[in-house]
Amino acid sequence: MSRIATRKKKKKKKFGIVISIVVILLGLGIYYWFDQYNIGLSLSENGTLKEQNEDFGIFDGPEPQFGEINIMLLGSDARSDEDGRSDTLMIANYNQKTEKVKLISIMRDTYVEIPGYGMQKMNSAYTLGGPELVRQTIKENFGLDVHYYAMVDFKGFPKIADIIAPDGIEVDIPYTMSHGIYMTLHPGVQRLHGDQLLGYVRFRHDSQNDFGRVARQQEVLSKLKEEAVGVHSLMNLPKLLGAADAYIDTNLDKMTMLSIGKGILDNKSEKIDTLRIPVDNSYRDLDVRAGRVLDIDFEKNIEELTKFLEGSKEIVDKKENGIK
Repeated sequence: MSRIATRKKKKKKKFGIVISIVVILLGLGIYYWFDQYNIGLSLSENGTLKEQNEDFGIFDGPEPQFGEINIMLLGSDARSDEDGRSDTLMIANYNQKTEKVKLISIMRDTYVEIPGYGMQKMNSAYTLGGPELVRQTIKENFGLDVHYYAMVDFKGFPKIADIIAPDGIEVDIPYTMSHGIYMTLHPGVQRLHGDQLLGYVRFRHDSQNDFGRVARQQEVLSKLKEEAVGVHSLMNLPKLLGAADAYIDTNLDKMTMLSIGKGILDNKSEKIDTLRIPVDNSYRDLDVRAGRVLDIDFEKNIEELTKFLEGSKEIVDKKENGIK
């Protein structure tokens, strides 16, 4: 056999070994993914969110433009003796160019015009028409449209939080929290795990009422985002998706989710900017037929919302023009 033939034979053999290794690693990766996904799925219980939202019909959010995506986050912590209103409403703004996330919370008692139903509390919109009516209400009152929604059942929050942050989240509890959360959280700096974190973000029986609860929700989500960029969270991603399957209903497609996830992971150092509506000094308490509501100054809140979201575009312009 000639030297050339011998070399070709060796190269062919090496190539075959490399291909075999790649196939084995790929097979192990696929096995790991499905195994972890099934483990996560086993942690969840049968959820009914998807069936509930199917009853409300089509979500008619527009296609994203200008590199920004608005995702409406709806959460319900209703107990068995409460109605099915959406008690948590946030809008996550993701800028694809800056890879930055901004979070807007709209107070549930904000007095708004719900299309077709007149003036009601903000959290009535979901009961009356599901995610689509919530989208219409936000656009009607604040001039902001959202492209996607994600409905979260808080029953799954502890399991999801423990997968993202297995060592817990550090918080500083200012005073004893117990009423309405079926546990007692004592004052002081400490690390809270799943069920405790849920109690922490649910608590609203203090002088701050829902304002304090919204602040704690924003705090915990920001800290979970910081934890999510760690290596252990990447390894736990299949398990997280499995556990979340029964507790989250969303119209986000897989490619968009992967794009946002990659952007967040690439932008590890960025903190989440937050805004609460109504902003300070822009509302008054008012008693109406719907109960006690927040009667807000829409002009002032829309102005602050516009400033808050315009900041991300300002960063893009500076980066594109080489300005630091």
